[in-house]
Amino acid sequence: MAMTVGGSTKDAEVMVDINTTPLIDVMLVLLIMLIITIPIQTHAVKLNMPIGKPPPSNVQPQVVTIDVDFDGTIIWNGETLSGRQELEARMRGAAAMQDQPEIHLRPNKLVKYRNVAMVMASAQRLGLTKIGIVGHEQFIR
Repeated sequence: MAMTVGGSTKDAEVMVDINTTPLIDVMLVLLIMLIITIPIQTHAVKLNMPIGKPPPSNVQPQVVTIDVDFDGTIIWNGETLSGRQELEARMRGAAAMQDQPEIHLRPNKLVKYRNVAMVMASAQRLGLTKIGIVGHEQFIR
């Protein structure tokens, strides 16, 4: 605390102001120590990429297109299927092949999600690993 020292009687009161300079110095030192001790953050995303040989470029994979119509009708390469049992039978046959075909799932914009989820869940359960949704441009606004 600071106070005036002198013989003047008109300023006989004590100054009650706090000297903040040492407080600011301590805060700056703590801030610098905090900045130094924080580890440097790297903005890298670590990915586990598969290791192996890519397939020969002259061999094109077989593609199976599965369309799901607005009313839930399933179409396998242009052929309408009778129901889920026939879809799963064909998926079992595709999963048993040496080189699994690529499954291109093309849902209609108006189809209920449960119908599309059913096809994806069946593919996953039966062991199909090469499945993708195509035609998603229709969902972009």
